[in-house]
Amino acid sequence: MSGQLISVLAALMVFAAIGMLIYGIQASRARASTPEMEERLDHFGNVVVAAVASSDGHAASAVTERIDRAIKGKSFGEKTQIALARADLKMTVGEFLTIRGGAAIVGILFGMVLGRTQFAAAMLLAIIFAMVGWSIPPFYLKLRSKRRQKAFVNQLGDTVGLMANSLRAGYSLLQTMELISREAPSPMGEEFRRVVREVGLGVSPQQALHNLLRRIPSDDLDLMISAINIQHEIGGNLGQILDVIGETIRERVRIQGEIAVLTAQQQLSGNVITAMPLVLAFGLFLLNPEYMLGVMVMPWICIPIGALVLLIIGYFVMKKIVAIEV
Repeated sequence: MSGQLISVLAALMVFAAIGMLIYGIQASRARASTPEMEERLDHFGNVVVAAVASSDGHAASAVTERIDRAIKGKSFGEKTQIALARADLKMTVGEFLTIRGGAAIVGILFGMVLGRTQFAAAMLLAIIFAMVGWSIPPFYLKLRSKRRQKAFVNQLGDTVGLMANSLRAGYSLLQTMELISREAPSPMGEEFRRVVREVGLGVSPQQALHNLLRRIPSDDLDLMISAINIQHEIGGNLGQILDVIGETIRERVRIQGEIAVLTAQQQLSGNVITAMPLVLAFGLFLLNPEYMLGVMVMPWICIPIGALVLLIIGYFVMKKIVAIEV
């Protein structure tokens, strides 16, 4: 009887998961701007580039609109929106939460199918895989943001040198940033393209650079923007200042690369040591579910819970040891 109930629930979950995932994928596509919008942006922005699709321009459905209205003004929604901007994902917070919900449903379905022989095992696996599915989208978002930020910082030293040379050649600061938006690779070119477009639409250069720092939080970028703001207020040779800053940034990136090479083995060892007990427990559960479910009752359930807590603490301790600031 329990197997039939699990099969019915799994079938319902299949249709719900497929529908939510298809909806989330379609809703997360970046909508191309209309020709009229591009013409207006080109006229007022004074830059001949295609308009970047923003969250406000999405033709979100009624579901995502309700989610967006429900979380509007709350810290969770603002943090998620900033994270989406840092990862350069063209979707709203409501669309992102819809995708997370679809991933959780897929996790529930997978757990129920995997443990279909026993009702208790199916429920336990459904809860575990639902939590995994719910956590995968923000994990991907954080990973994408870190990779994009790292690529930006690696390009920043050469970009600052290009800015210094352009200023010495007689370019203004805005012309220099427009040159970088055209010539620099992604993500540097994309971010400075946004800065130039914001300035063209009436935002001050200082506020546009501050918005860039919000999207790409970096001490090196903060140093460059602070130098530009100070030069704007009191004057000075900005080209010479940027030369010194560029050399400092390049040297810091070089040292960070050397540290990453020296600590790579320790980081890999920490990941392997943390994942090994989890993989072993999952393998034993697949081979003999009754044996593993024997510890899922009181008071023996304290053993796997304590082991999981110790694994998490050990993982973060090892990450803290190899995290060397420059």
